[in-house]
Amino acid sequence: MSAIVLLTGATGFVGRQVLKALIEQGARVRAVVRDGKQNQIKALDNLESLVLSPDIFAENVDWWASACQGIDTVIHVAWYAEPGKYLQSEKNLDCLLGTLQMAKGAAQAGVRRFVGIGTCFEYDLSTGMLSVDTPLRPLTPYAAAKAAACMALSQWLPEQGLEFAWCRLFYLYGEGEDARRLVPYLRTRLAVKQPAELTSGNQIRDFLDVNEAGRMIVETALGYRQGPINICSGYPITVRQLAEQIADEYGRRDLLKFGVRPDNLVDPPCVVGVK
Repeated sequence: MSAIVLLTGATGFVGRQVLKALIEQGARVRAVVRDGKQNQIKALDNLESLVLSPDIFAENVDWWASACQGIDTVIHVAWYAEPGKYLQSEKNLDCLLGTLQMAKGAAQAGVRRFVGIGTCFEYDLSTGMLSVDTPLRPLTPYAAAKAAACMALSQWLPEQGLEFAWCRLFYLYGEGEDARRLVPYLRTRLAVKQPAELTSGNQIRDFLDVNEAGRMIVETALGYRQGPINICSGYPITVRQLAEQIADEYGRRDLLKFGVRPDNLVDPPCVVGVK
């Protein structure tokens, strides 16, 4: 295909998989990367160009209009996402404002389609089974900033003649995952035959390999669907079941210590996506 896709967050956990899927689809990619991280992107035949910025969320409309010249589709993956900090961080406001500047620049440059990345945390999680028709009820600055971006862009971009899609991610795991998250923690402990201390594990979740999530995002970006889209497996599984599946790879279920850590009393019991 001859159209060029602009991708933000290409060096991140999700963005790397989106970049890989784009290349596999034969898309030409212009990656916007934080200055200093360009070496994390290997030379790729279909990588059209690299655009560097010290902070993409601090760039103004004119900067984005220039970066988006000749672009057909924007896939905006970048966002502040440091485990343990991102849910409550004030940096979510910076990401929201920067995203709106980006969208205005994209519209100014004549981009045809804009795809953003949201989160299942935008929804009213008390519902359990979450479809795109589930009411929104964000409870953290992270979720609220994502929901605000979606709501603003879904109203404004179509008025500017741009197609708009919003991919809401559920519980991702896999290649490049931060070591502080559940699956890497389990594998690290089990690999050295050390106990893994866990909660009850009764929480029901929708887990999806990040590689598959990247493929689904690219399928959305290169397709025609608009509005909110759930990037999920649609399959309910408890945290205990997931931990046991991983432990079975090592033949060491005995190392799983459920109930050692207290359950989070405000943690929703069930979060599962409906495709």
